[in-house]
Amino acid sequence: MALTPTAEILGEARAAGHGVGAFNVIQIEHAQGIVTGAEKAGLPVILQLSENTVTYHGALAPIAAAVLEIAKTARVPVAVHLDHATSAPLVEEAVALGFGSVMFDASALPYEANVSSTAEVAAQARKRGVFVEAELGEVGGKDGVHAPGARTDPKEALAYVTATGVDALAVAVGTSHAMLTRDAVLDLDLIAQLRATVPVPLVLHGSSGVPDMGLQDAVLHGMTKINIATHLNKAFTEAVTENMRQRPGKVDPRAYLGAGRTAVATQVTRLLRLLSLQAC
Repeated sequence: MALTPTAEILGEARAAGHGVGAFNVIQIEHAQGIVTGAEKAGLPVILQLSENTVTYHGALAPIAAAVLEIAKTARVPVAVHLDHATSAPLVEEAVALGFGSVMFDASALPYEANVSSTAEVAAQARKRGVFVEAELGEVGGKDGVHAPGARTDPKEALAYVTATGVDALAVAVGTSHAMLTRDAVLDLDLIAQLRATVPVPLVLHGSSGVPDMGLQDAVLHGMTKINIATHLNKAFTEAVTENMRQRPGKVDPRAYLGAGRTAVATQVTRLLRLLSLQAC
């Protein structure tokens, strides 16, 4: 149990045809809520820290120390992952701190530059036994670079994985980052083609915009790592707002943040069971 290599969690899930929830942490209450939810479900989970969250905290080490400690004391397998890192030095720091996996995001670069820089990061990480995720072309909605209609070509995906040596691939199949509505329509046939073509676990970014049935269909068709951030942030914010409304004038933030943490835990339990196909 406790802190577990990402490769182990994803490898077992891919072999079983199940999905794994990878949830983004903003502050310590997120991490606590995510692990509490995973423990209630009795299922593994991945805690993710994005480069944007590192910027928010001003440094990686303090928030990473808290997240790693929460993972170590969990009663279920928990991996810690660096999400959407565009800086090789940040990847190196995460590896040194003990992260089990990193996502190096060179998707905004031209293809050849993406391949060369990602291959270098993957080679260095592999020496330390760290699992590397990458992205070929940008998933819709991120910084407005791609339209939500972006799609990953299976042959190009295979060539990219072969050239870079990455351990997992984020693909564009109909999602978009930061969606507040859950009405994204996935290209399930494309997911199946990618699963049959690409020899590493597939990662679905922008999963907050996918309805429950769509998430299960994505797993059934071949997705393994399911990234969820905005959905939890929405649940957290709604719970905090409602608590503040019900307790006007209360200044102790523990009441507000505790309500958000509980809301996160509830959603994580439900989503992990969904992704493991227990609710099919």
